[in-house]
Amino acid sequence: MQPISPFLWFDTQAEDAAQFYVSIFPNSRILSTSYYSEGAPYPVGTVMVVQFELNGVLFQALNGGPHFQFSPAVSFAISARDQAEIDHYWNALSGDGGTPGQCGWLDDKFGLSWQVIPAQLGEILSDPDPEKAGRATGALMGMTKIVIAELEAARDGTAA
Repeated sequence: MQPISPFLWFDTQAEDAAQFYVSIFPNSRILSTSYYSEGAPYPVGTVMVVQFELNGVLFQALNGGPHFQFSPAVSFAISARDQAEIDHYWNALSGDGGTPGQCGWLDDKFGLSWQVIPAQLGEILSDPDPEKAGRATGALMGMTKIVIAELEAARDGTAA
């Protein structure tokens, strides 16, 4: 077991969310599901906690009621290898009721915030030439889903 893992509070959608997430990420699976029993604040048999892995990382999801909501103040960053991977995660997580944000950020249909970013983003934005880095940063600020070719073209001064 990893020493620190995300624990996500949902109103009633913990199981649906876990199933949704494991359908998107490789090397992912539901590990266990526990249920509320007698004396709990929810009907007996209601899903309480779902443990699941996303690409080998342990997560837990709780059905705890409407008391707390997700916020973009906490997000999960996905380091994508290439544009195809960016497109896959972006489309899967922002679709079906998700909300795109700026610079690769989005909220999924459950309100959880994600950043879908290329692995080489830091390298592109920190070009030693400040003019190139500035052009790349400016291009990034105008994007929702990140398009690597457009960032590179802006950095290199070849953008249309």
